[in-house]
Formats: sequence, structure tokens, C-alpha cells
Amino acid sequence: MEEDILMMKEMGIKSYRFSISWPRVQPLGSGEVNQEGLEFYNRLIDTCLKNEIEPLVTLYHWDLPQALEDAFGGFQSREIIQAFVKYADICFSSFGDRVKSWITFNEPWCICGHGYATGMHAPGDTSSPGIKPYIAAHNLLLAHSQMVGLYRNTYKENQKGKIGITL
Repeated sequence: MEEDILMMKEMGIKSYRFSISWPRVQPLGSGEVNQEGLEFYNRLIDTCLKNEIEPLVTLYHWDLPQALEDAFGGFQSREIIQAFVKYADICFSSFGDRVKSWITFNEPWCICGHGYATGMHAPGDTSSPGIKPYIAAHNLLLAHSQMVGLYRNTYKENQKGKIGITL
């Protein structure tokens, strides 16, 4: 990792957008946090900053912990909202002292459309393409709004960052 980031610095790259893998930080999507996962991202963030590269962090890039899909159907359930908020809270509290740019979701249309209509992405559910993508989109947007609210109300004043979504 360090060698890659040093090459980025030599190329003059000023920012690096990467995604945190939820299963790497919280393998079951709730409960116990994987300290080795946190340490990996701490090293990545610190190495970026040491080399004057701003980390731009995406919280979700198509890697829902399988346990959440199995437990309640992932994006088909409103239970996903609080699961995301708790995961985001772990990330904001662990990395927010150094990360100033957050993205909640990468390309929601891929998550919803390809996950629940075309089947091109996980979970590959094509059983109700006229209904399930819309349920997923609704729950995803609610999760986004609550993660943004959490950041703005709890972390923004001290961490001085910004948060948004990648469409």
C-alpha cells in the first residue's frame, strides 16, 4: 500500500477516492468490529496524509455483509437503515479526525437497478423488477439521509468535513 501511495504522490495526485469495505470493518454487519480492518484503513488514511494526498472515502460500494442479506433481506427491509447508521458511526468516529470528504453510497442506481431488476449485481434478485428496485431505493435514500444527519449533528462541528452521495 505504501509503495502505491508513494507512486501516486510522485505522479502529482492530490486526492484518492477509495471505499471502505463494510464486511472488512464489521464482518457480520453489526456487533463486533474487526480491529484489523480498522487498522488497515487507519494505515491507508495516514499514509495518504503523510504523502499530502487527501482521502475521499466512500462508505458503501456494493459490498453488503452477507449476514444482513440473510437476516432481513438487505435493502428490502427498513432494518438496513439503522444498520447503515451504526456502521457509518463506526467509520466517522474512527477516521473522521483525518477524513474530511465522505460519500455515503456509490451509484445507488446500480445497487437498486442491477441488484433487484437486471440481476447484474448482488443480490441478483430479479423476482419483482417492478417493485423491489423501488423498495431498495427508498430504503437506501432513507439510510443516506440518516447517515448525513448523524454526521452533521454529531461530527461535522469538530471534524469539519463534508458528506454527500455519488450518483
